[in-house]
Amino acid sequence: MNNILLSIIIPTYNRPHFLPRAVNSALQQTMKEVEVIVVDDGSDEPVSLPEHSRLSVIRLVKNSGNAVARNVGLKAAKGQYVTYLDDDDQLLPSMAQVSLDALKNTTLPKPVAALSGLEVIKPDGEVIDRRLPPTLPLGSHFFLEDIEPGKSYLSKQTLVVERELLLEIGGYDESFTSRVHTEMFLRLNPVCSILGLSTVTYQLTAHEGPRISRNPALRQVNFERLMDKHESLYKLHPQTFATFLCDHAEKSVELGQPKAATLSLLRAMKLDFKPTLRRIQSLSTYILRSYTKQVLREAFSNN
Repeated sequence: MNNILLSIIIPTYNRPHFLPRAVNSALQQTMKEVEVIVVDDGSDEPVSLPEHSRLSVIRLVKNSGNAVARNVGLKAAKGQYVTYLDDDDQLLPSMAQVSLDALKNTTLPKPVAALSGLEVIKPDGEVIDRRLPPTLPLGSHFFLEDIEPGKSYLSKQTLVVERELLLEIGGYDESFTSRVHTEMFLRLNPVCSILGLSTVTYQLTAHEGPRISRNPALRQVNFERLMDKHESLYKLHPQTFATFLCDHAEKSVELGQPKAATLSLLRAMKLDFKPTLRRIQSLSTYILRSYTKQVLREAFSNN
């Protein structure tokens, strides 16, 4: 294939029921200078897809994690730009065209990567949320800067970035088994402007199937790893960091991790006392219930 402008990389693991939809949405882009690379991260049954001239499949011998699969696809890509598609999500047909046209016409300091809008949908297609990304100039710290109302950092799946630049910053950190997007963006934005687009190009499917983000143990380990690696950046943004810690605490409560939630809230209080206190007041009842459930579980398991 010649003149490939965009490589769409789809890491996948044990989702044969979702994968064909994702692949079809990537192949059905209005822009044809696109290749699709599926990286099978050691699925129990090897990926089986119809042959297509713009589709290739790479199978890893063993399950190595999302960051590894992403880097394998990145190194194999032939496009000037790359983007990633989760195997349970789908692209809208204009994703490639909208993103690359915007990058061609932007006046932001180069290099520039693009983020576009994202919809969260139910399996039946009903839209339940819409997220529009911010624009951040080169030298900013993605996730930590204040952004205008109505904008969201939770559209990171739509990233379109130059392949060589992503390789230069080391791709995805393979020591992380979750939070791989958050960690990578903290390295990308200081050397690359982020152009936020209001056009929705990506549909994220909300379902009850397995997700790395719902694994409590992985979530906490990688949270601490993220704090250790990027501590200097967090110290530059104490208020935003406090909010980030509070959000982590809230999710920890939902996942039955009251100790982790409490520690995060205590750290947040040192950074931004009053707002954190309000969050503690709203979460205190749920934390107490979670502690009680944890104690009861431990008591019954010891009997």
